[in-house]
Amino acid sequence: MSSSKDVIQSSIKKNREYMKDKLGIGISFDVDYRTINVLKKDVDFYFVNGLADTEFVIEILKKVVEINDFEQNQRKLVEIVQNRLVNHQVEEKATYEEAITQLLSGLLVVFIDGYDQAFIVDVRHYPGRGPEEPDTERVVRGARDGFTENIIENTGLTRRRVRDENLRFELIQVGERSKTDVSVVYIDDIADPSLVQTIKDKIEKVDIDGIAMADKSLEEFLVRQASSPFPLVRYTERPDVAAAHLFEGHVLIMVDTSPSVMITPTTFFHHIQHAEEYRQVPIVGTFVRWVRFLGILSSILLLPLWLLFVLQPEYLPPELSFIGPQEEGNVPIAIQIVLADLGIEFLRIAAIHTPTAVSTAMGLIAAVLIGEIAIEVGLFSPEIILYVAISAIGSYATPSYELSVANKICRIFLVIGTALFGLPGLVIGMTMYILWMVNTVSLNTPYFWPFIPFNPQAMKHILLRISVPLQRTRPSIVHPQNNHRQPDQKTKK
Repeated sequence: MSSSKDVIQSSIKKNREYMKDKLGIGISFDVDYRTINVLKKDVDFYFVNGLADTEFVIEILKKVVEINDFEQNQRKLVEIVQNRLVNHQVEEKATYEEAITQLLSGLLVVFIDGYDQAFIVDVRHYPGRGPEEPDTERVVRGARDGFTENIIENTGLTRRRVRDENLRFELIQVGERSKTDVSVVYIDDIADPSLVQTIKDKIEKVDIDGIAMADKSLEEFLVRQASSPFPLVRYTERPDVAAAHLFEGHVLIMVDTSPSVMITPTTFFHHIQHAEEYRQVPIVGTFVRWVRFLGILSSILLLPLWLLFVLQPEYLPPELSFIGPQEEGNVPIAIQIVLADLGIEFLRIAAIHTPTAVSTAMGLIAAVLIGEIAIEVGLFSPEIILYVAISAIGSYATPSYELSVANKICRIFLVIGTALFGLPGLVIGMTMYILWMVNTVSLNTPYFWPFIPFNPQAMKHILLRISVPLQRTRPSIVHPQNNHRQPDQKTKK
């Protein structure tokens, strides 16, 4: 319960003193207030420049000023002012804490002398960019809009695709100081209620001053994966992908200031699917999916396998005897692989931090000059550059950036294990890789489902891009309340 000090007072002077002390009015230039005398009583308007829409605020001020020209009944001042707050969303708050939180979220706070509550008017206008196609989830055919850093716009983009009265956006504020808006999104009659409640409980238990890194900070409270490199939630910036997962029974988490939406729960196989597969006919989508699977496997296994054949050529059939360096270099093969792999990572990091106009030229210089010179001086063999490049392309073919980095870490350990122990090192390493994923759980969901535990029907949907009319049931792993995606044909007759 709030103390008497937190309750809004009917005295406008006490309200001013409290707001000035808490908000630093007169010190912070962006927090200000305007006083208008209406029917011989003061009405204070508090706002934050940069978060409030100036045109809306001015329009409201005009309407309130006009009260002096058309009204005389001072006893009904509160009702008259409330009616002049021309906005679709007006609320009343009884405590200073609630009023200040709304004010710092960009809303207009109105105090009336003699009234012990504050009116909250939604005049938010957050700075930001418009919806545009995400760089990491581009498709040849399909929508070109994407989520932005504005949670209000993101709810609109989702609602546009899911016009269901059961769609819910539950708002929770996280962070003692940041008070970041977090929305739990689900379809009420599809999503598992226990899953929704689990996620809400975890979010409400977050005890921290602020989540400056938005969704990523919140993720670490939800799944607690300090010892695992594998992503336990899926991120997307595409509203159509988010809507598709809502229809399956997943729960989304939107965090204000982040253009990414978290999809929960997810498995390993959620991270290797892409929207492009569903923008093509099923046969083409299946082909694209299998090519992507091949790229992901090559990103993990190509370098360790090649190293094994180089170190133990007796495992090679005669037809593949050409594999392996023709001459011994100055640096051991295993060290060459690790150095070249780390070099690719250096280039990727450098490209991120390099201005766009320069990054293309830098990539060409690195690929042509550095690689060629490294071969000439004997640091790398030509085959090292070839296989490391193919492995890197396989990493970039992985739809989930987080999963590609996790696989890269595992690949380095597989290379080291193979270099030290040969075939047993590679077999043990791959076994540990699979066991690690089998033992991983994301929000009570087996990470390697539907392979382990095996579900043949779901596995068919993983391996093949099934036509939409044939997708009659939702994934059982999310425990949907309504398992049928299409109405029974008998009920239509």
